[in-house]
Amino acid sequence: MKPFMDKDFLLHTETAKELYNKHAANMPIFDYHCHINPQQIADDVRFENITQIWLYGDHYKWRGMRANGVDEKYCTGNASDWEKFEKWAETVPYTLRNPLFHWTHLELKKFFGIDKVLNPSTAKEIWDECNAKLQTPEYSVRGIIRMANVHTICTTDDPIDSLEHHQKIKADGFEVAVLPAWRPDKAMAVENVKAYNKYLDKLSYAADKEIDSFSNLIGALYNRHQFFHDNGCRLSDHGLETAIAEDYTNEEIEKIFAKIRGGAELSQTEILKFKSAMLYEFGIMDHSRGWTQQFHIGALRNNSTRLFKQLGADVGLDSIGDFEIAKPLSKLLDRLDLNNKLAKTVLYNLNPRDNELIGTMIGNFQDGSVPGKMQFGSGWWFLDQKDGMEKQINALSNLGLLSRFVGMLTDSRSFLSYTRHEYFRRTLCNILGNDIENGEIPHDMELVGKMVENICFNNAKAYFNF
Repeated sequence: MKPFMDKDFLLHTETAKELYNKHAANMPIFDYHCHINPQQIADDVRFENITQIWLYGDHYKWRGMRANGVDEKYCTGNASDWEKFEKWAETVPYTLRNPLFHWTHLELKKFFGIDKVLNPSTAKEIWDECNAKLQTPEYSVRGIIRMANVHTICTTDDPIDSLEHHQKIKADGFEVAVLPAWRPDKAMAVENVKAYNKYLDKLSYAADKEIDSFSNLIGALYNRHQFFHDNGCRLSDHGLETAIAEDYTNEEIEKIFAKIRGGAELSQTEILKFKSAMLYEFGIMDHSRGWTQQFHIGALRNNSTRLFKQLGADVGLDSIGDFEIAKPLSKLLDRLDLNNKLAKTVLYNLNPRDNELIGTMIGNFQDGSVPGKMQFGSGWWFLDQKDGMEKQINALSNLGLLSRFVGMLTDSRSFLSYTRHEYFRRTLCNILGNDIENGEIPHDMELVGKMVENICFNNAKAYFNF
């Protein structure tokens, strides 16, 4: 019987252990998509206790706690930090076989050197030990990033953001690159015309440009796109239920925009046409500046109206959706490709049924200009666990070139989530180690070891070209 989460965790063969220890473990982290707050890096925040760094904003844990019968006041409510931690410690034993159990103990071990299993009897001891370390200088936000051996961080930022925190981080000379990523979802969120017009007013101010026509809207966004570029941004990101690629004319879009500015609600057809035009224009912008565009597809968001009204978005009310993806995604990519305006692209699916769909879709638009120009993104959200990562790796291996994969990301709001990279690397090495020992790929550790290093770091560094 193997010990729980020892040094060979998830590594089931001697070859897997060699691949991980010699080629994966010490590679830097290129975290090209996350949701951490750049202000906390700029201010080099010191967290008062483990709850603040661990449970604030972590909707994965909140979902687990709710499922365990924990009252909302201990998740997002006004309970004390100790009470929230105590309720999480009570929940952890019930998370066996859920990735939360692994993530929790990887983070305790990696950052705090704690090998104990978290439960009600160990909670106070672990609380005290973590909190004592968090008070030391090396456990500031920047210190934690250094501990994790992070090379680059890309945050998620709205076009109207000032990027002042990114500018401060750079001015401070922090050795880790912390770069913005363009997330213009609000710039096309026309379902609520009143809220959208308020957003356009803010965009107009940020871009110093009047927005009284669709062409001026694109001009304002282009100005902000340039501002992001000047501040190191080379990545965009779109969170979509599915791709949108309705047919439209420029005249139609101008009329729809005039209707929006007049405060009139839009029909569903008008909404889809407008969003189709926006996605195309965003793609044009990204291509013009050599950026990479990311599409996160398939989340059914804010399912509980009751809790959404009480708590708002991003609090654990989302699930996997079953939207039609293939035809609209193909049409959007083809529309850009037909005009030689298709940027490097990373596609993420949330429904595992779509793994092979995405794996084959990227092959349609590879053009020989860049190795792995079209990428099947890593297991995302509900799929960024062992089973989900294995399925994504196997689908990509079967249908594309795993060797060109740009690897893992955290997609997290927590500074302790860099262990997601370790979890991925161990899983990757275990798969390749098994293949070697089964005689399915050569026992060439130079070849396979280099492949591991590339997937862990080198491919992303070369691909995004920051």
